[in-house]
Amino acid sequence: MKLRPHNDRRHSSQNSRMLHGPGILNSQSVGPEMQNEFVTVHTGISQPHMQLQTGTAGESAASHPELFVGAPESGSHPSREVVQIQMDASEEQSRRPGVGPQHANSSHSHMHSHLHSHARTEGPAGERSELDERELNSSSFSELRYIFLWLQRSLPYIVIICAKLIFQHALGIAVGVGLWITFLYANKIIINQVFLQERRSVLQCGWLLGFLTASTLLLYDTFRSQSLFYSLIFLHPSVDPIGFWDALWIVGTADFILKFLSMGFKCLVLLVPSSLMSFKSRGQWYMVIEEVNQFHRSLVPMPVWSWYLIGNNELDGSLIWTLGILLSLFYLILKLLGIYSRWSSFRKVLRSFFHKQHYGIAATQHQCSDAGDVCPICQTEFREPILLICQHIFCEECISLWFNQEKTCPLCRTVILDYVQAWRDGATSTHLQFY
Repeated sequence: MKLRPHNDRRHSSQNSRMLHGPGILNSQSVGPEMQNEFVTVHTGISQPHMQLQTGTAGESAASHPELFVGAPESGSHPSREVVQIQMDASEEQSRRPGVGPQHANSSHSHMHSHLHSHARTEGPAGERSELDERELNSSSFSELRYIFLWLQRSLPYIVIICAKLIFQHALGIAVGVGLWITFLYANKIIINQVFLQERRSVLQCGWLLGFLTASTLLLYDTFRSQSLFYSLIFLHPSVDPIGFWDALWIVGTADFILKFLSMGFKCLVLLVPSSLMSFKSRGQWYMVIEEVNQFHRSLVPMPVWSWYLIGNNELDGSLIWTLGILLSLFYLILKLLGIYSRWSSFRKVLRSFFHKQHYGIAATQHQCSDAGDVCPICQTEFREPILLICQHIFCEECISLWFNQEKTCPLCRTVILDYVQAWRDGATSTHLQFY
């Protein structure tokens, strides 16, 4: 009976020398990492796992006293320390035969993942909202990526269908491209000639007028079997029945021809001598021609699309015909609303044309000399000087060009006009009136 405590003390002293001896593990000469490694090798338990279980050491010692090495007795040496190691059920299972340390490590990792997920779910609401936002962004990105991949796979088929449509309507596409290029070229020349004022080229204006006239006659002569010019006077062309592509062809051709007609009238105004028409009056004529042209262009598509929507009563059934009538009425209502909104601007232009708005009065020689006899815009001597209500003097042509885009004085920004009088520079609208 007396030998057992002696053996236990000797065994504990050996363990103490093993843990704290100078040759094996000395806390002063060996770092904490080697101590952790030594404990893991000799016990099979990692240091983080030991730290997680320190909170329940008392309860485990009470339930499993045989798993702990007791503290040294009062008679033992005070420098000797005792290592207390708790072994839970998983470690006990790992020491059993047939159960390896892999099971203990898996249970340990499972516990850590469970604690980590539990801490994440109990986080603040801001972190959860950020996670939800990331998931939403990732899902939307995946959808866009799927759409991009679908378009990439469908691109060859789309190219095949487009090629078929291009070859099927090659003549109409070629005519449309030619009309568009002609319009851009003529519009640019007219704007440049209007800007040159007295230095404009009468020869170039005459050539442009002949070119537009020849282009219009050539187009109608090429497609004279379709009687496309009927649509300009709201009559039915010789195309029956009118399909979607036919309606688009008729409306597009009529829109370009009306633009050519308006540019032809502007060329005629440019050919009028300056002695018969002042520069200010020319701007008024350009504005009226363009407004009348746009109003006419908005009316031309109405009968064509109505015929297309109604269709042919003999070929279509009664139900389709009734639906076409309803759609045509709805289209006409929308068009009338748009035309009514355009009518207000059209009336302003007509009022400005018949009641010419004066920028000011003719300036006297004394007033011009006080102003320095130099126009602030062209920096030359005054030509037909105009005195504005703000007492600033400009050339009539210079201030007329300014008021094509503005309604205030160039120097003091005093409001001179009620509204900007557009299209006074000879430009033609590039908008295509397809509906």
